[in-house]
Order: sequence, then structure tokens, then C-alpha cells
Amino acid sequence: MTSKDFIEMEDKYGAHNYHPLPVVLSKGEGVYLWDVEGKKYFDFLSAYYAVNQGHCHPKIINTLTEQAKTLTLTSRAFYNDALGPYEKYITDYFGYDKVLPMNSGAEADETAIKLCRRWAYDKKGLPENQAKIIVCEGNFHGRTITIISMSTDPDSYKGFGPYTPGFEVIPYNDLVALEKALEDPNVAGFLVEPIQGEAGVFVPDEGYLKKAYDLCKSKNVLFIADEVQTGIARTGKLLACDHENVRPDILILGKALSGGVLPVSAVLADDDIMLVIKPGEHGSTFGGNPVACKVAVSALEVVKEENLAERAEKLGELFRSELLKINSEMIELVRGKGLLNAIVIKPKNGKEAWDVCLKMKENGLLAKPTHQHVIRFAPPLVITEEQIYEAIAIIKKTLEEV
Repeated sequence: MTSKDFIEMEDKYGAHNYHPLPVVLSKGEGVYLWDVEGKKYFDFLSAYYAVNQGHCHPKIINTLTEQAKTLTLTSRAFYNDALGPYEKYITDYFGYDKVLPMNSGAEADETAIKLCRRWAYDKKGLPENQAKIIVCEGNFHGRTITIISMSTDPDSYKGFGPYTPGFEVIPYNDLVALEKALEDPNVAGFLVEPIQGEAGVFVPDEGYLKKAYDLCKSKNVLFIADEVQTGIARTGKLLACDHENVRPDILILGKALSGGVLPVSAVLADDDIMLVIKPGEHGSTFGGNPVACKVAVSALEVVKEENLAERAEKLGELFRSELLKINSEMIELVRGKGLLNAIVIKPKNGKEAWDVCLKMKENGLLAKPTHQHVIRFAPPLVITEEQIYEAIAIIKKTLEEV
């Protein structure tokens, strides 16, 4: 079968809830992907930052296959010999008392929302059903009904009402707006992305996270960091919050927690918050399954063993400096942190970000536009300096051709 055959099959039998680039991938290794015809590409999306450790990392794959041959699922109706060691490892790794394991990033966000609300009633003493959570314009926390209820993107929420109440939306990167919103005594938490990835790699002002955290503390409000996209070394630190020495009250992780091998997410918090959830009040059949637990430990070990945060910091600076050297009228702005970067595209001669991505595909590099005018560049963190220069050459050549 050809790429055309596979694309037509998806179009005929699958829901039309995505608009992929016309490339059909069949193999991945390190920073590279191959299509069904055998053409090789740089991967500069990293499955939306899930494969920070690179495609099919040997250590992670070995862990996956070994555990899959032994025990895959027991559900949480019973104990298993992988969950406890994983819970100890990840809580030590990030410095929290407890972890609640889930599968997807959206599930982890939903879990954090439930935790925050229950804490507000049990610990803060808010009236039942009155707890509010502050969120930001441009946010992306997933696509469940509750999460889209806080979205400001019409593509996410339009036509899916009625919406879940209990959220107040304020501008991102606006401390004055946050301070004003925190005057409401019924505010329980502030849910924020340290860098807004889906919004186009919007990096807030330096000091924003720390000041926001301090404002929350002054009002006994939980600071909840969604690090599903920005965590696990992507931005040049283990967590993006680490750039400002902020320790979230609730930390949300996903994507690269498994190295992109299978869905694994986690919510971390200390006992005072986590233990408000009692048996039977939250859970997941697959959350904390033995394969996920073993894989997550290996994925986190790779991050430390291969110094991926340090690599992201160093190579991210190189990548942005080289992007800024490209003389193209289409590049309006370069922004990012670590190896989470983006260029804002200025349309020219009828060509937009989508056209640039199509041409880059032809030239051997895969990236995807967001919001029509932004192209994100986020390669696996195992990329080398030499490969960065090769990728920059492709990007430059593409912009000249477009």
C-alpha cells in the first residue's frame, strides 16, 4: 500500500477530528522518522513533546517488552509489584509526598481539578459547589467537556455546550488580572501552563510564575502547573517551573513520562492535598498498570542518564540563534525556551505556515502549524549539534523556496 492508500483509508473509516500533514509514517528512531515509501525525515514535533527521549529508545523499549511478557494489567482492584516502586521513584524524583497515576494528559488535568475542588471544601472550607479555578486565555489542557469549558479557542469549545461551570478566565502573563481575580474568596486554585505550547509557544515574562505563585500563597489558593507539554526536560530544566524555582502545589505530567511508548500521566501533590481523595472517589482501570509503571521509571532514568535537560538548554540556545540568522521576510518572530521553540509566520504571496510545513516535509523535516501562523519546532532532546545545523539548513532552504 502507498501513502495515498493509507490516507484514503483513514479518511473513509476514521473520524475527521485531525488535519494531518500528508505523510504516512512507519518507522522511528532517535530524531528520525521514515514514511511507508522509505523517505527519511527529521521529527521536529516529537509527537507533541511525548518523545523527548527519542523514538524507540532502546532502554525504554526493552523495559516495555520485558514487562509485557510478564504482567500487563491487574487493575487497582489488587496490588501489583510495579506500582509501589514506581510511586516511590517518581515522588522522590520530583519531590512530592504522593502521586496519583493516570493515562492521558487530559485525565491528569481532570484529576487535578477534582483534587483542587475537594481540597477547597475539605481544607479551605469553601461552601459546597462554590469553588472557582482561575485559568488563562489561550490555555490548552485537553479536550474533555470540562476542559473545553475553560478554553478560549472556538475550535475547542464551539458547539459542545452546555459547559462546566466553575472557571474564571483571565489574560495569560497578566499579574494584575490574577491579583484581581484572587480577591474572590471562593477561588480554590490557579491552573496554568508555564509556557503555552498549543497557543504557539507563548513564553511569559521572566518572574511571572514566581510572582503568580506568591500571589496564590497569599490567598491560600493552590498553584497548579500543567507541565504535560513543558515538563520532563523539554524547556532546558526538568520542569519549566524550575526556571523560577517554583514548586507547584499540584504538578501535572504526561506525554514524555513514558518516552512516547504508551499513555502515562501523573498528578503529584503532598499529603495535605492528595489525601482528600478517598477510596472509590477517583481512579482508572489502566492508571498505574505494571507496564506503565516500569516504562515511566525507565523514561525518567533516561532523562537523567543522558542529561537531556542540559542538552535542551544548550541546543535550544543554538537553535534560536541560528533561526535568527535566517534572512526571511516570512519570519516575524522567534521565541521559545530550551528545545520548545516557534516562529511566527508572516504570510507572503499567499503562502502561510501550512505551506511552509508542506515544503519542509518535501525537504525532509516534519513540523506542524498551530493557529494558522505559528510553526513549532520541538525535536527529540537526543538531537545532536550537527543535526541542529542540518535542520536549520532545511528550514532556511524551505523559506527561500516558499
